[in-house]
Amino acid sequence: MDPEQDAMMIIASLMAVSARTAPKGKGVDTIITRIVKGDDLSRLADEMITIGNKTSLPPFPRDAQNIRDSSVCVLIGCRGFEDVGLNCGGCGYKTCKEMHQKMNIDPVQSLFTGPNCVIRMADLGIAVGSAAKTAQIHNADNRILFTAGVAGLSLNLLPNCTCAYGIPLSVTGKNIFFDRRPVQ
Repeated sequence: MDPEQDAMMIIASLMAVSARTAPKGKGVDTIITRIVKGDDLSRLADEMITIGNKTSLPPFPRDAQNIRDSSVCVLIGCRGFEDVGLNCGGCGYKTCKEMHQKMNIDPVQSLFTGPNCVIRMADLGIAVGSAAKTAQIHNADNRILFTAGVAGLSLNLLPNCTCAYGIPLSVTGKNIFFDRRPVQ
């Protein structure tokens, strides 16, 4: 039994609760969470390397090392295609119906899938912030990584999500998420 590693799983579970109970636009929950550990953590890091090689974006291999060195990673995603029906234009379209038509005809397929409802993206940000706050309250070293979210989506760990972030956790004598250097 390793009490520190056991605590990381408890904290990750509490983070998922924080994401779930965070305020949502019109009270409709489109947030999906997943706790990644063990072999799935290695798969997530491997996928980050693969994406980094495809895109030549340096944060992916650097962040993959953080994932490998972590105890667990909390993935938080959002079904951003589920609008709130406000026709606010925040997604770049005049109406929610136009956003859906664009998504069905010519969806953006990049690191994330879009277009996305801006209110749902705000919901995702609030959920991620609430989860990170929970980690901090319990003294778990953590860092919000868009790269881990992209890899989680690529591995279909968050079905039907269009955007996601990952928050790896670590408990060591020195925070592994600081003094990070690009992988050579």
